[in-house]
Amino acid sequence: MSADRYFEPEVETMPPERIRECQEKRVLELVPYAYENSPFYRELWDAHGVHPRDIRSLEDFRARIPFIDKAMIRDYRARSKDPYGGMLCVPPERLTSVSSSSGTTGDPEFFAEIWGDSPPLVTAQIRDLWELGLRPGDRVLSTVGNFRNLMDYGFQALGAVVVTVDCWLGRMPEVVEALRRYRPAYMQLMYPQVVELERLAATHDLREALSSLKGASCAGQPLSRRMRDTAREDWGLEIHEYTSAADTGTAWECRERDGFHLWEDTVFAECLDPEVLSEVPVGEVGELVATDLDNLAAPLIRYRSEDLVRLSRERCGCGRTHARMWVAGRRGDETLVRGRPVVLREIWQAVEEQPESRGGIFQIVRASREVDELRVRVGYDPEVTADTADLAGRLNKAVLQRTGVEPVLELRTEEELLRTVRSVAKFPRVVKD
Repeated sequence: MSADRYFEPEVETMPPERIRECQEKRVLELVPYAYENSPFYRELWDAHGVHPRDIRSLEDFRARIPFIDKAMIRDYRARSKDPYGGMLCVPPERLTSVSSSSGTTGDPEFFAEIWGDSPPLVTAQIRDLWELGLRPGDRVLSTVGNFRNLMDYGFQALGAVVVTVDCWLGRMPEVVEALRRYRPAYMQLMYPQVVELERLAATHDLREALSSLKGASCAGQPLSRRMRDTAREDWGLEIHEYTSAADTGTAWECRERDGFHLWEDTVFAECLDPEVLSEVPVGEVGELVATDLDNLAAPLIRYRSEDLVRLSRERCGCGRTHARMWVAGRRGDETLVRGRPVVLREIWQAVEEQPESRGGIFQIVRASREVDELRVRVGYDPEVTADTADLAGRLNKAVLQRTGVEPVLELRTEEELLRTVRSVAKFPRVVKD
């Protein structure tokens, strides 16, 4: 394996036993630090009869330290009127920035950070950008960001040249022209933008426009196999997906396309049964529980993500030794219709089968997990839709065939549906209204 494939070879190919040693050392430093400086953790751990002196190993940490989740942090914030939810371990004047999550599953979460040349999240992604092929001197088409910090610092730390263009939703024709003019090696995409590119394919030579890109990344919503195949085979574009590492950072695909890499020098990851909170056997699906190892400002410790994943610590084909995960969905995304389970994948497949809705823009509308009827909102492309009633009939039949439940359909144009999205990054598949 070529050493040039790794930005930090010693770290990225670290032996598993060395990874564990580093994690244990950091955890044993983190526990007393959080107890002394965070009122949230001190209150929680005192209530569970846990003191830092009880934690002398990773085994002790797993056995004794209680779990946390978003609701607990929000409850503490409401009770205490502390905007940091009791998590802050440093005086506020020491902070470099406070950034937010995308807010897909509710109100955005805010992350207090201390950093020098670039934010922790962005710095960790340099390894992934290097694997994608980005090198010093390459041009990067940068989207002006407004959550989880500005990416430009990381690009510049790698030595790339930043070209800032308005790449926001609905601006893809201008982005295509910018690609032709500046010939960048990399750009960031989000799911709705890939849908926009599909529309432009009818009037633009996307293979030529995208030809300078060594690759692109995509986050916010998993791409279907059809969309990935279209990008690779029709446009000549390799898209590397990435996802959240339980709000402690991100996890990216490498060129092997065999799971998302978790950088275990920055996060301690557990895969637990969401009901009994015990470790699941290797290869089985469990809830991702994460602990920040590189965040001294407001670390998340044994944080329940609600993400359902499979986890493996086998060496990847790329040679990296850190854990990989495969995302199965989110806890609670399954819908029970009069007791019958319906999963997102079944509806996604039915929607993508229709030419008018091949972009896969849809939502399940529900007030709770258990419902009497399956309400599905589907976005269609008006440019290729001659008869919405005919489309509704075919969608009804396809969803019924795959789920065993006859849906109550609501059709909107893709543009209308995308405009309703609250999140700046993601398209939520399950909504309340």
